[in-house]
Amino acid sequence: MSVALFIEQLMNGVQFGVTLFLMSAGLTLVFGIMNMINLTHGTIYMTGAFLAATITQVTGSFVVGLLGGVLGAGALGLTLEMTVLRRFYARSHLDQVLVTFGLILVFSDLFRMIWGPVPLLMPVPHGLAGFVTIFPGVEYPVYRILVLGVGLFVALALYFLVTHTRAGMWVRAGASDRETAQALGVNVQLLFAAVFAAGSAFAGLAGLMAGPLTAVQVGMGDPILILALVVTVVGGVGSIRGAFVAALMIGVIDTFGRVLLPAALGSMIIFVLMAVILAFRPKGLFAVHG
Repeated sequence: MSVALFIEQLMNGVQFGVTLFLMSAGLTLVFGIMNMINLTHGTIYMTGAFLAATITQVTGSFVVGLLGGVLGAGALGLTLEMTVLRRFYARSHLDQVLVTFGLILVFSDLFRMIWGPVPLLMPVPHGLAGFVTIFPGVEYPVYRILVLGVGLFVALALYFLVTHTRAGMWVRAGASDRETAQALGVNVQLLFAAVFAAGSAFAGLAGLMAGPLTAVQVGMGDPILILALVVTVVGGVGSIRGAFVAALMIGVIDTFGRVLLPAALGSMIIFVLMAVILAFRPKGLFAVHG
């Protein structure tokens, strides 16, 4: 592999990693604080992409589409939490998986009824359609650099929020010991709703940013949901730092695996990595519990 190709694929891997982090951040907090397995996260990712693509086509503004996608995904997540999912916090993980998987099927058919089976076009905004030279002989798309920058900014902002603010202290307390946090006066139900809405907004942001790079179509959230679950488990349930490190690691390894290895082996390497890590660190790289 040439140096230019290595740098390009490394950038692709890091960019994919920060997109995975946006998906995994909300997922790991929901799992860590609420002990809730939420498979609808992939549906919310898809919602952000569909809303952003539709609003962008109607208004002609990518910024308006971005805001609509993020707010719409956050609103959908909050609605699901308030109407359905909060009833399953105390239920078994099997019940949680069944109800959220059922919601995936419902929303997939609903989206197919509204938007049809044909993928939506979501072109890269005109001002972001060019390339920049990041290394002699290596030109990289401006839009992918924007995605990378937004992901890193969100990661830093979320890390600061969780580690240096009172709200973050409540989140960490809820992730470490929900019952004690509630006994100390934390409004756990409000905390759950806020975390769920924020996590959904992050998933929607990831989906709409991926829209111009992939097809905006029904089922687009399923493959990345699987990888986000891997990130959550490998990083450590409830750990933002673990989600970020694991997302970057998995993003880079997945990208190079698909380039350097046969297709079947390239798709399998992430799960082999997860098995090896969990064999030595059963609670993940940066476990919060225990």
